[in-house]
Amino acid sequence: MDYVAALVPPVVMAVAFTALVMTIIKSQGGANKGKEDAIVDAAFARAEAATAEGKTPTA
Repeated sequence: MDYVAALVPPVVMAVAFTALVMTIIKSQGGANKGKEDAIVDAAFARAEAATAEGKTPTA
């Protein structure tokens, strides 16, 4: 029975990780996708502009 106790935690973690990945994949896109993309594009533009000016980007 020790082998059952040894195998339960990895199996539970694998199931939980799979559920997490599936939830993340399902939540991609949707009505706010354009808004999220615009926010990321703006953050990249700020970082590139700060790098071009010789400054370090801040969060």
